[in-house]
Amino acid sequence: MLPDSLQQPLHAQIEWVGRIHRKDLAAGRGEVWLSDALERKYANAAREFGWQYLFPASRLAVDPRSGFERRHHLDESAVQRAVKEAVRELGIDKPAVCHSLRHSFATHLLENGYDIRTIWSCLAMRT
Repeated sequence: MLPDSLQQPLHAQIEWVGRIHRKDLAAGRGEVWLSDALERKYANAAREFGWQYLFPASRLAVDPRSGFERRHHLDESAVQRAVKEAVRELGIDKPAVCHSLRHSFATHLLENGYDIRTIWSCLAMRT
Protein backbone atom coordinates (compact mmCIF):
# COMPACT_ATOMS: atom_id res chain seq x y z
CA MET A 1 0.00 0.00 0.00
CA LEU A 2 2.97 2.31 0.40
CA PRO A 3 3.81 4.05 -2.88
CA ASP A 4 7.31 3.46 -4.21
CA SER A 5 7.93 7.20 -4.02
CA LEU A 6 7.62 7.06 -0.21
CA GLN A 7 9.88 4.09 0.44
CA GLN A 8 13.15 6.04 0.42
CA PRO A 9 11.83 8.88 2.63
CA LEU A 10 10.43 6.30 5.06
CA HIS A 11 13.79 4.50 5.25
CA ALA A 12 15.49 7.87 5.82
CA GLN A 13 13.01 8.62 8.64
CA ILE A 14 13.77 5.26 10.26
CA GLU A 15 17.52 5.93 10.06
CA TRP A 16 17.04 9.42 11.54
CA VAL A 17 14.98 8.01 14.43
CA GLY A 18 17.71 5.41 15.00
CA ARG A 19 20.32 8.17 15.34
CA ILE A 20 18.13 10.06 17.81
CA HIS A 21 17.48 6.89 19.78
CA ARG A 22 21.19 6.02 20.02
CA LYS A 23 21.91 9.58 21.17
CA ASP A 24 19.15 9.40 23.79
CA LEU A 25 20.42 6.00 25.02
CA ALA A 26 23.95 7.37 25.35
CA ALA A 27 22.54 10.19 27.49
CA GLY A 28 20.77 7.70 29.77
CA ARG A 29 17.33 8.15 28.23
CA GLY A 30 15.92 6.52 25.09
CA GLU A 31 12.97 4.87 26.75
CA VAL A 32 9.32 5.08 25.66
CA TRP A 33 6.36 4.66 27.97
CA LEU A 34 4.76 1.21 27.89
CA SER A 35 1.70 -0.01 29.73
CA ASP A 36 2.31 -1.92 32.94
CA ALA A 37 1.35 -5.20 31.25
CA LEU A 38 3.79 -4.69 28.37
CA GLU A 39 6.48 -3.53 30.77
CA ARG A 40 6.13 -6.77 32.75
CA LYS A 41 5.96 -8.99 29.67
CA TYR A 42 8.86 -7.33 27.81
CA ALA A 43 11.19 -5.98 30.48
CA ASN A 44 13.67 -4.26 28.10
CA ALA A 45 11.24 -3.30 25.33
CA ALA A 46 10.97 0.36 26.35
CA ARG A 47 14.65 0.85 25.40
CA GLU A 48 14.61 -1.27 22.22
CA PHE A 49 14.57 0.49 18.86
CA GLY A 50 11.55 -1.45 17.59
CA TRP A 51 9.35 0.17 20.24
CA GLN A 52 10.42 3.75 19.53
CA TYR A 53 8.09 6.21 17.83
CA LEU A 54 8.52 6.63 14.07
CA PHE A 55 7.68 10.31 14.46
CA PRO A 56 9.21 11.37 17.78
CA ALA A 57 8.87 14.74 19.45
CA SER A 58 11.82 17.07 18.92
CA ARG A 59 12.19 17.66 22.67
CA LEU A 60 12.36 15.45 25.71
CA ALA A 61 9.61 15.80 28.31
CA VAL A 62 9.03 14.57 31.82
CA ASP A 63 6.52 11.74 31.83
CA PRO A 64 3.93 12.73 34.47
CA ARG A 65 3.19 9.09 35.31
CA SER A 66 6.76 8.02 36.05
CA GLY A 67 8.72 11.25 36.46
CA PHE A 68 11.27 9.98 33.88
CA GLU A 69 12.49 12.25 31.11
CA ARG A 70 11.48 10.64 27.81
CA ARG A 71 10.99 11.45 24.15
CA HIS A 72 7.31 11.11 23.37
CA HIS A 73 5.63 10.93 19.98
CA LEU A 74 5.01 13.95 17.79
CA ASP A 75 1.92 15.69 19.08
CA GLU A 76 -1.11 15.40 16.83
CA SER A 77 -1.52 19.18 16.83
CA ALA A 78 1.86 19.49 15.06
CA VAL A 79 0.63 17.15 12.31
CA GLN A 80 -2.64 19.06 12.07
CA ARG A 81 -0.73 22.36 11.70
CA ALA A 82 1.52 20.83 9.02
CA VAL A 83 -1.47 19.56 7.03
CA LYS A 84 -3.23 22.93 7.34
CA GLU A 85 -0.09 24.72 6.14
CA ALA A 86 0.36 22.29 3.22
CA VAL A 87 -3.25 22.76 2.14
CA ARG A 88 -2.79 26.55 2.25
CA GLU A 89 0.54 26.46 0.38
CA LEU A 90 -0.91 24.21 -2.32
CA GLY A 91 -3.86 26.55 -2.78
CA ILE A 92 -6.43 23.83 -2.19
CA ASP A 93 -9.80 25.52 -1.87
CA LYS A 94 -11.69 22.53 -0.49
CA PRO A 95 -11.68 21.92 3.26
CA ALA A 96 -8.94 19.40 4.04
CA VAL A 97 -7.79 18.19 7.44
CA CYS A 98 -5.98 15.09 8.71
CA HIS A 99 -9.24 13.15 8.80
CA SER A 100 -9.65 13.90 5.08
CA LEU A 101 -6.63 11.67 4.46
CA ARG A 102 -8.43 8.78 6.14
CA HIS A 103 -11.43 9.20 3.84
CA SER A 104 -9.18 9.57 0.81
CA PHE A 105 -7.31 6.39 1.73
CA ALA A 106 -10.57 4.46 2.09
CA THR A 107 -11.81 5.81 -1.25
CA HIS A 108 -8.63 4.72 -3.03
CA LEU A 109 -8.91 1.25 -1.51
CA LEU A 110 -12.51 0.98 -2.73
CA GLU A 111 -11.50 2.16 -6.20
CA ASN A 112 -8.81 -0.52 -6.27
CA GLY A 113 -11.26 -3.32 -5.53
CA TYR A 114 -10.84 -3.83 -1.80
CA ASP A 115 -13.85 -5.20 0.05
CA ILE A 116 -15.65 -2.64 2.23
CA ARG A 117 -15.46 -4.97 5.28
CA THR A 118 -11.68 -5.20 4.88
CA ILE A 119 -11.42 -1.42 4.59
CA TRP A 120 -13.60 -0.90 7.64
CA SER A 121 -11.55 -3.31 9.75
CA CYS A 122 -8.32 -1.67 8.56
CA LEU A 123 -9.53 1.83 9.42
CA ALA A 124 -11.06 0.70 12.72
CA MET A 125 -7.64 -0.48 13.97
CA ARG A 126 -6.40 2.99 14.78
CA THR A 127 -5.07 3.64 18.27
